[in-house]
Amino acid sequence: MDNNRKTAYQTLIDVESKKAYSNIALNHKIAVNKPGNPAFVRELTYGVLERKITLDYFIDQLLSEGIDSLRMPEITILRMGVYQLGYMDSVPEYAAINECVELAKKYCKGRAGLINGVLREYQNKKIYMTLPARDEDEIRHLSIKYSYAPWIIELWLNYYDKPFVEKLLAAGNETPPMTVRANWLKIRKDDLKKVLKERGFEAEDGKLCQNALNVKGSKLLDSDLYKYGLFTPQDESSMLVSEKIGVKQGDLVMDVCAAPGGKTTAIAERMNNTGKIIASDIYRRKLDIVDKEAKRLGITNIETRSWDATRVDSTMVKRADRVLVDAPCSGLGVIRRKPEIKYKEESDELMLLPKKQEAILSASASYVKPGGTLVYSTCTINPQENEMVIDEFLKRNRDFEKVDRILLLPNVNGTDGFFICVMKRDELME
Repeated sequence: MDNNRKTAYQTLIDVESKKAYSNIALNHKIAVNKPGNPAFVRELTYGVLERKITLDYFIDQLLSEGIDSLRMPEITILRMGVYQLGYMDSVPEYAAINECVELAKKYCKGRAGLINGVLREYQNKKIYMTLPARDEDEIRHLSIKYSYAPWIIELWLNYYDKPFVEKLLAAGNETPPMTVRANWLKIRKDDLKKVLKERGFEAEDGKLCQNALNVKGSKLLDSDLYKYGLFTPQDESSMLVSEKIGVKQGDLVMDVCAAPGGKTTAIAERMNNTGKIIASDIYRRKLDIVDKEAKRLGITNIETRSWDATRVDSTMVKRADRVLVDAPCSGLGVIRRKPEIKYKEESDELMLLPKKQEAILSASASYVKPGGTLVYSTCTINPQENEMVIDEFLKRNRDFEKVDRILLLPNVNGTDGFFICVMKRDELME
Protein backbone atom coordinates (compact mmCIF):
# COMPACT_ATOMS: atom_id res chain seq x y z
CA MET A 1 0.00 0.00 0.00
CA ASP A 2 1.24 3.47 -0.93
CA ASN A 3 2.25 5.33 2.25
CA ASN A 4 1.43 8.72 0.72
CA ARG A 5 -2.20 7.81 0.08
CA LYS A 6 -2.48 6.01 3.41
CA THR A 7 -1.38 9.21 5.16
CA ALA A 8 -3.93 11.27 3.22
CA TYR A 9 -6.67 8.74 4.02
CA GLN A 10 -5.91 8.72 7.75
CA THR A 11 -5.89 12.52 7.86
CA LEU A 12 -9.23 12.77 6.07
CA ILE A 13 -10.79 10.22 8.42
CA ASP A 14 -9.57 12.21 11.44
CA VAL A 15 -11.06 15.40 10.02
CA GLU A 16 -14.41 13.69 9.39
CA SER A 17 -14.74 11.47 12.46
CA LYS A 18 -12.85 13.47 15.09
CA LYS A 19 -13.58 16.96 13.73
CA ALA A 20 -9.81 17.56 13.75
CA TYR A 21 -8.40 20.72 12.17
CA SER A 22 -6.99 19.71 8.79
CA ASN A 23 -3.64 21.49 9.17
CA ILE A 24 -2.97 19.98 12.62
CA ALA A 25 -4.14 16.48 11.64
CA LEU A 26 -2.12 16.52 8.42
CA ASN A 27 1.09 17.68 10.07
CA HIS A 28 0.68 14.99 12.73
CA LYS A 29 0.11 12.17 10.25
CA ILE A 30 3.04 13.27 8.09
CA ALA A 31 5.29 13.32 11.17
CA VAL A 32 4.15 9.84 12.23
CA ASN A 33 3.97 8.08 8.84
CA LYS A 34 6.89 9.88 7.17
CA PRO A 35 5.51 9.58 3.62
CA GLY A 36 7.97 9.82 0.76
CA ASN A 37 6.14 12.67 -0.95
CA PRO A 38 4.59 15.08 1.61
CA ALA A 39 3.71 17.58 -1.15
CA PHE A 40 1.55 14.93 -2.86
CA VAL A 41 -0.09 14.08 0.47
CA ARG A 42 -0.95 17.74 1.07
CA GLU A 43 -2.27 18.23 -2.45
CA LEU A 44 -4.48 15.15 -2.24
CA THR A 45 -5.73 15.84 1.30
CA TYR A 46 -6.57 19.49 0.77
CA GLY A 47 -7.94 18.76 -2.71
CA VAL A 48 -10.44 16.27 -1.33
CA LEU A 49 -11.43 18.64 1.50
CA GLU A 50 -11.81 21.59 -0.87
CA ARG A 51 -13.99 19.64 -3.34
CA LYS A 52 -15.96 17.40 -0.96
CA ILE A 53 -19.47 18.47 -2.03
CA THR A 54 -18.53 18.28 -5.71
CA LEU A 55 -16.98 14.83 -5.31
CA ASP A 56 -19.99 13.54 -3.39
CA TYR A 57 -22.30 14.85 -6.11
CA PHE A 58 -20.51 12.75 -8.74
CA ILE A 59 -20.19 9.69 -6.50
CA ASP A 60 -23.90 9.79 -5.68
CA GLN A 61 -24.79 9.54 -9.37
CA LEU A 62 -22.68 6.37 -9.75
CA LEU A 63 -24.40 4.43 -6.97
CA SER A 64 -27.82 2.85 -7.41
CA GLU A 65 -28.64 3.39 -3.73
CA GLY A 66 -26.85 6.73 -3.50
CA ILE A 67 -23.89 7.89 -1.42
CA ASP A 68 -25.91 7.71 1.80
CA SER A 69 -25.72 3.91 1.57
CA LEU A 70 -21.95 4.02 2.21
CA ARG A 71 -19.91 4.31 5.41
CA MET A 72 -17.30 7.03 5.87
CA PRO A 73 -14.25 4.82 5.06
CA GLU A 74 -15.78 3.92 1.69
CA ILE A 75 -16.85 7.51 0.97
CA THR A 76 -13.37 8.81 1.84
CA ILE A 77 -11.59 6.35 -0.46
CA LEU A 78 -14.02 7.12 -3.30
CA ARG A 79 -13.47 10.86 -2.80
CA MET A 80 -9.73 10.30 -3.01
CA GLY A 81 -10.11 8.26 -6.18
CA VAL A 82 -12.48 10.64 -7.94
CA TYR A 83 -10.30 13.62 -7.01
CA GLN A 84 -7.20 11.96 -8.47
CA LEU A 85 -9.04 10.94 -11.64
CA GLY A 86 -10.78 14.27 -12.12
CA TYR A 87 -8.36 16.89 -10.80
CA MET A 88 -4.80 15.51 -10.65
CA ASP A 89 -3.50 15.22 -14.20
CA SER A 90 -0.07 14.11 -12.96
CA VAL A 91 -1.49 10.90 -11.47
CA PRO A 92 -1.86 7.92 -13.87
CA GLU A 93 -5.46 6.73 -13.81
CA TYR A 94 -4.51 3.08 -13.26
CA ALA A 95 -2.46 4.09 -10.21
CA ALA A 96 -5.30 6.16 -8.77
CA ILE A 97 -7.75 3.25 -9.05
CA ASN A 98 -5.37 0.47 -7.98
CA GLU A 99 -4.15 2.31 -4.89
CA CYS A 100 -7.71 3.09 -3.81
CA VAL A 101 -8.54 -0.60 -4.13
CA GLU A 102 -5.56 -1.41 -1.90
CA LEU A 103 -6.79 1.10 0.67
CA ALA A 104 -10.23 -0.53 0.55
CA LYS A 105 -8.75 -3.98 1.20
CA LYS A 106 -7.27 -2.66 4.46
CA TYR A 107 -9.84 -0.14 5.69
CA CYS A 108 -13.19 -1.45 4.38
CA LYS A 109 -12.84 -5.17 3.86
CA GLY A 110 -15.24 -6.77 1.40
CA ARG A 111 -15.86 -3.47 -0.41
CA ALA A 112 -12.81 -3.37 -2.69
CA GLY A 113 -14.92 -4.59 -5.61
CA LEU A 114 -17.41 -1.76 -5.09
CA ILE A 115 -14.61 0.82 -4.92
CA ASN A 116 -13.04 -0.55 -8.09
CA GLY A 117 -16.35 -0.58 -9.96
CA VAL A 118 -17.40 2.95 -9.01
CA LEU A 119 -14.01 4.44 -9.88
CA ARG A 120 -13.85 2.68 -13.25
CA GLU A 121 -17.36 3.88 -14.04
CA TYR A 122 -16.35 7.44 -13.15
CA GLN A 123 -13.24 7.04 -15.33
CA ASN A 124 -15.47 6.18 -18.29
CA LYS A 125 -18.24 8.71 -17.67
CA LYS A 126 -16.47 11.76 -16.19
CA ILE A 127 -16.36 13.77 -19.42
CA TYR A 128 -20.15 13.47 -19.69
CA MET A 129 -21.02 14.30 -16.08
CA THR A 130 -22.31 17.85 -15.53
CA LEU A 131 -23.28 20.11 -12.65
CA PRO A 132 -26.92 20.98 -11.92
CA ALA A 133 -28.25 23.78 -14.11
CA ARG A 134 -27.50 27.26 -12.82
CA ASP A 135 -30.75 28.78 -14.07
CA GLU A 136 -32.82 26.23 -12.11
CA ASP A 137 -31.15 26.73 -8.71
CA GLU A 138 -28.20 29.11 -8.55
CA ILE A 139 -27.38 28.45 -4.89
CA ARG A 140 -27.25 24.68 -5.45
CA HIS A 141 -25.19 25.13 -8.63
CA LEU A 142 -22.60 27.28 -6.87
CA SER A 143 -22.61 25.04 -3.80
CA ILE A 144 -21.76 21.96 -5.86
CA LYS A 145 -19.40 23.72 -8.29
CA TYR A 146 -17.24 25.33 -5.56
CA SER A 147 -18.12 22.97 -2.70
CA TYR A 148 -19.49 25.35 -0.05
CA ALA A 149 -22.37 24.99 2.38
CA PRO A 150 -25.33 26.81 0.77
CA TRP A 151 -25.80 29.21 3.71
CA ILE A 152 -22.35 30.73 3.15
CA ILE A 153 -23.20 31.47 -0.49
CA GLU A 154 -26.54 32.97 0.53
CA LEU A 155 -24.78 35.12 3.15
CA TRP A 156 -22.31 36.57 0.66
CA LEU A 157 -24.97 37.11 -2.01
CA ASN A 158 -26.78 39.34 0.49
CA TYR A 159 -23.81 41.74 0.47
CA TYR A 160 -22.00 41.30 -2.87
CA ASP A 161 -23.06 40.91 -6.49
CA LYS A 162 -23.07 37.48 -8.16
CA PRO A 163 -19.83 37.80 -10.20
CA PHE A 164 -17.95 38.99 -7.12
CA VAL A 165 -19.28 36.13 -4.98
CA GLU A 166 -18.22 33.58 -7.59
CA LYS A 167 -14.69 35.00 -7.61
CA LEU A 168 -14.69 34.89 -3.80
CA LEU A 169 -15.78 31.24 -3.84
CA ALA A 170 -13.08 30.35 -6.38
CA ALA A 171 -10.39 32.15 -4.37
CA GLY A 172 -11.28 30.04 -1.33
CA ASN A 173 -10.28 26.92 -3.26
CA GLU A 174 -6.84 28.25 -4.19
CA THR A 175 -3.66 27.23 -2.39
CA PRO A 176 -2.37 30.14 -0.28
CA PRO A 177 1.30 31.13 -0.39
CA MET A 178 3.69 30.39 2.45
CA THR A 179 4.21 33.81 3.98
CA VAL A 180 6.58 34.42 6.87
CA ARG A 181 7.26 37.31 9.22
CA ALA A 182 10.91 38.12 9.77
CA ASN A 183 11.78 38.39 13.47
CA TRP A 184 13.35 41.82 13.74
CA LEU A 185 14.76 40.93 17.16
CA LYS A 186 17.13 38.47 15.51
CA ILE A 187 17.51 39.31 11.81
CA ARG A 188 16.73 41.99 9.23
CA LYS A 189 14.26 40.98 6.54
CA ASP A 190 16.76 41.51 3.71
CA ASP A 191 19.28 39.29 5.50
CA LEU A 192 16.67 36.57 6.05
CA LYS A 193 15.73 36.79 2.39
CA LYS A 194 19.37 36.35 1.41
CA VAL A 195 19.88 33.36 3.72
CA LEU A 196 16.70 31.67 2.45
CA LYS A 197 17.86 32.02 -1.15
CA GLU A 198 21.26 30.61 -0.23
CA ARG A 199 19.43 27.57 1.21
CA GLY A 200 17.61 27.00 -2.09
CA PHE A 201 14.30 28.67 -1.25
CA GLU A 202 12.58 31.28 -3.38
CA ALA A 203 11.83 34.40 -1.34
CA GLU A 204 10.09 37.59 -2.43
CA ASP A 205 8.87 40.64 -0.53
CA GLY A 206 5.24 40.70 0.58
CA LYS A 207 2.84 43.31 -0.76
CA LEU A 208 1.29 44.72 2.40
CA CYS A 209 3.68 44.45 5.34
CA GLN A 210 7.21 45.63 6.00
CA ASN A 211 8.60 42.36 7.31
CA ALA A 212 6.69 39.86 5.12
CA LEU A 213 8.30 37.37 2.74
CA ASN A 214 6.55 34.93 0.42
CA VAL A 215 8.62 31.75 0.38
CA LYS A 216 8.61 28.69 -1.87
CA GLY A 217 10.43 25.49 -1.04
CA SER A 218 10.00 22.29 0.91
CA LYS A 219 10.53 21.63 4.63
CA LEU A 220 10.89 25.29 5.54
CA LEU A 221 9.56 24.69 9.06
CA ASP A 222 12.05 21.86 9.57
CA SER A 223 14.98 24.22 9.03
CA ASP A 224 17.26 25.53 11.76
CA LEU A 225 16.24 29.04 10.66
CA TYR A 226 12.77 28.36 12.03
CA LYS A 227 14.00 26.56 15.13
CA TYR A 228 16.28 29.49 15.98
CA GLY A 229 13.31 31.87 15.75
CA LEU A 230 14.33 33.90 12.73
CA PHE A 231 10.80 33.92 11.31
CA THR A 232 7.17 32.97 11.96
CA PRO A 233 4.63 31.70 9.38
CA GLN A 234 1.84 34.30 9.20
CA ASP A 235 -0.43 35.60 6.47
CA GLU A 236 -0.01 39.28 5.63
CA SER A 237 -3.61 40.01 6.63
CA SER A 238 -2.78 38.89 10.15
CA MET A 239 0.54 40.73 10.16
CA LEU A 240 -1.23 43.94 9.20
CA VAL A 241 -3.07 43.95 12.54
CA SER A 242 0.21 44.32 14.43
CA GLU A 243 1.17 47.24 12.17
CA LYS A 244 -2.16 49.01 12.46
CA ILE A 245 -2.22 48.91 16.25
CA GLY A 246 0.72 51.33 16.09
CA VAL A 247 2.67 50.23 19.16
CA LYS A 248 5.59 52.20 20.55
CA GLN A 249 8.49 51.00 22.68
CA GLY A 250 7.54 50.89 26.34
CA ASP A 251 3.78 50.59 25.73
CA LEU A 252 1.43 48.55 27.90
CA VAL A 253 -0.58 46.40 25.49
CA MET A 254 -3.45 44.02 26.20
CA ASP A 255 -4.22 41.23 23.74
CA VAL A 256 -7.45 39.80 25.10
CA CYS A 257 -7.92 36.80 22.75
CA ALA A 258 -4.25 36.04 22.22
CA ALA A 259 -3.85 32.33 21.47
CA PRO A 260 -2.14 30.93 19.47
CA GLY A 261 -0.04 34.10 19.63
CA GLY A 262 0.84 35.12 16.06
CA LYS A 263 -0.29 38.71 16.52
CA THR A 264 0.96 38.84 20.11
CA THR A 265 4.52 37.95 19.14
CA ALA A 266 4.39 40.25 16.10
CA ILE A 267 3.47 43.15 18.38
CA ALA A 268 6.27 42.21 20.79
CA GLU A 269 8.79 42.29 17.95
CA ARG A 270 7.58 45.72 16.86
CA MET A 271 8.01 46.92 20.48
CA ASN A 272 11.61 45.70 20.36
CA ASN A 273 10.91 43.49 23.36
CA THR A 274 10.23 46.53 25.57
CA GLY A 275 7.18 47.50 27.59
CA LYS A 276 4.69 44.78 28.43
CA ILE A 277 2.04 42.72 26.66
CA ILE A 278 -0.64 41.03 28.73
CA ALA A 279 -1.82 38.13 26.58
CA SER A 280 -5.06 36.52 27.72
CA ASP A 281 -7.14 33.56 26.65
CA ILE A 282 -9.85 31.59 28.37
CA TYR A 283 -7.93 28.30 27.99
CA ARG A 284 -4.56 27.90 29.72
CA ARG A 285 -3.46 25.12 27.36
CA LYS A 286 -3.70 27.54 24.45
CA LEU A 287 -1.57 30.06 26.29
CA ASP A 288 1.14 27.42 26.62
CA ILE A 289 1.50 27.70 22.83
CA VAL A 290 2.03 31.46 23.18
CA ASP A 291 4.71 30.92 25.83
CA LYS A 292 6.46 28.34 23.66
CA GLU A 293 6.46 30.63 20.63
CA ALA A 294 7.75 33.57 22.66
CA LYS A 295 10.65 31.43 23.88
CA ARG A 296 11.49 30.32 20.32
CA LEU A 297 11.51 33.93 19.14
CA GLY A 298 13.51 35.29 22.08
CA ILE A 299 10.63 37.42 23.37
CA THR A 300 10.48 38.26 27.08
CA ASN A 301 7.90 41.06 27.37
CA ILE A 302 4.76 38.86 27.13
CA GLU A 303 2.86 37.87 30.25
CA THR A 304 0.19 35.22 29.65
CA ARG A 305 -2.85 34.72 31.84
CA SER A 306 -6.12 32.83 31.69
CA TRP A 307 -9.08 35.20 31.55
CA ASP A 308 -12.63 35.29 30.14
CA ALA A 309 -12.56 38.24 27.75
CA THR A 310 -16.26 38.99 28.27
CA ARG A 311 -15.47 39.97 31.89
CA VAL A 312 -13.88 43.26 32.92
CA ASP A 313 -10.68 43.08 34.97
CA SER A 314 -11.13 46.05 37.31
CA THR A 315 -7.38 46.23 38.01
CA MET A 316 -6.67 47.09 34.36
CA VAL A 317 -9.32 49.76 33.68
CA LYS A 318 -7.94 52.75 31.71
CA ARG A 319 -4.35 51.51 32.00
CA ALA A 320 -3.49 50.18 28.53
CA ASP A 321 -1.95 52.20 25.71
CA ARG A 322 -3.22 49.69 23.14
CA VAL A 323 -5.82 46.94 23.31
CA LEU A 324 -6.27 44.25 20.68
CA VAL A 325 -9.51 42.29 20.34
CA ASP A 326 -8.83 39.56 17.79
CA ALA A 327 -12.28 38.15 18.33
CA PRO A 328 -13.44 34.55 17.99
CA CYS A 329 -15.33 34.33 14.70
CA SER A 330 -16.77 32.05 12.01
CA GLY A 331 -13.39 31.92 10.21
CA LEU A 332 -14.87 32.41 6.73
CA GLY A 333 -11.76 34.34 5.69
CA VAL A 334 -9.31 31.45 6.19
CA ILE A 335 -11.09 28.81 4.12
CA ARG A 336 -8.01 28.52 1.90
CA ARG A 337 -6.10 27.17 4.91
CA LYS A 338 -8.91 25.30 6.67
CA PRO A 339 -11.31 24.04 3.99
CA GLU A 340 -13.37 22.13 6.54
CA ILE A 341 -14.83 25.52 7.53
CA LYS A 342 -16.82 25.48 4.28
CA TYR A 343 -19.01 22.71 5.62
CA LYS A 344 -19.94 24.17 8.97
CA GLU A 345 -23.65 24.10 9.64
CA GLU A 346 -25.46 27.36 10.28
CA SER A 347 -25.81 26.66 13.99
CA ASP A 348 -27.12 28.68 16.91
CA GLU A 349 -23.50 29.04 18.06
CA LEU A 350 -22.57 30.78 14.81
CA MET A 351 -25.65 32.98 14.95
CA LEU A 352 -24.75 34.11 18.48
CA LEU A 353 -21.15 35.06 17.63
CA PRO A 354 -21.88 38.79 17.07
CA LYS A 355 -23.32 39.07 20.58
CA LYS A 356 -20.21 37.43 22.03
CA GLN A 357 -17.97 39.69 19.95
CA GLU A 358 -19.86 42.77 21.15
CA ALA A 359 -19.48 41.64 24.76
CA ILE A 360 -15.73 41.10 24.40
CA LEU A 361 -15.25 44.44 22.63
CA SER A 362 -17.27 46.30 25.25
CA ALA A 363 -15.33 44.77 28.15
CA SER A 364 -11.98 45.34 26.46
CA ALA A 365 -12.70 48.98 25.70
CA SER A 366 -12.63 49.73 29.44
CA TYR A 367 -8.89 48.98 29.51
CA VAL A 368 -7.99 51.72 27.00
CA LYS A 369 -6.53 54.84 28.58
CA PRO A 370 -7.62 58.30 27.33
CA GLY A 371 -5.98 58.84 23.94
CA GLY A 372 -5.25 55.11 23.65
CA THR A 373 -5.95 52.76 20.73
CA LEU A 374 -8.45 49.93 20.45
CA VAL A 375 -8.22 47.48 17.53
CA TYR A 376 -10.92 44.96 16.60
CA SER A 377 -10.09 42.23 14.10
CA THR A 378 -11.56 38.99 12.76
CA CYS A 379 -10.62 36.43 10.12
CA THR A 380 -14.10 36.33 8.63
CA ILE A 381 -15.98 37.79 5.67
CA ASN A 382 -19.29 38.34 7.40
CA PRO A 383 -20.51 41.90 7.89
CA GLN A 384 -22.64 40.74 10.85
CA GLU A 385 -19.40 39.94 12.73
CA ASN A 386 -17.45 42.89 11.37
CA GLU A 387 -18.97 46.21 10.35
CA MET A 388 -22.20 45.66 12.26
CA VAL A 389 -20.37 44.85 15.50
CA ILE A 390 -18.29 48.02 15.16
CA ASP A 391 -21.27 50.20 14.28
CA GLU A 392 -23.13 48.96 17.35
CA PHE A 393 -20.08 49.50 19.58
CA LEU A 394 -19.47 53.07 18.37
CA LYS A 395 -23.15 53.90 18.82
CA ARG A 396 -22.90 52.88 22.48
CA ASN A 397 -19.41 54.28 23.17
CA ARG A 398 -19.28 57.91 22.07
CA ASP A 399 -15.80 58.40 23.57
CA PHE A 400 -14.34 56.20 20.79
CA GLU A 401 -13.94 57.20 17.17
CA LYS A 402 -13.05 55.14 14.13
CA VAL A 403 -9.60 55.91 12.72
CA ASP A 404 -9.29 53.22 10.05
CA ARG A 405 -11.33 50.29 8.78
CA ILE A 406 -9.95 47.65 6.42
CA LEU A 407 -11.52 44.61 4.78
CA LEU A 408 -9.09 42.27 3.03
CA LEU A 409 -10.46 39.66 0.61
CA PRO A 410 -8.67 36.67 -0.98
CA ASN A 411 -10.03 37.44 -4.46
CA VAL A 412 -9.03 41.11 -4.24
CA ASN A 413 -5.90 41.25 -2.07
CA GLY A 414 -4.50 37.71 -2.43
CA THR A 415 -4.54 37.36 1.36
CA ASP A 416 -6.80 35.61 3.84
CA GLY A 417 -10.09 37.36 4.39
CA PHE A 418 -9.61 39.74 7.32
CA PHE A 419 -11.36 42.68 8.95
CA ILE A 420 -9.46 45.32 10.93
CA CYS A 421 -10.92 48.38 12.64
CA VAL A 422 -8.71 50.87 14.48
CA MET A 423 -10.40 53.13 17.05
CA LYS A 424 -9.07 55.84 19.33
CA ARG A 425 -10.38 56.93 22.73
CA ASP A 426 -11.02 60.60 23.39
CA GLU A 427 -8.05 62.16 25.19
CA LEU A 428 -10.34 64.45 27.19
CA MET A 429 -12.36 61.60 28.65
CA GLU A 430 -12.60 61.81 32.41
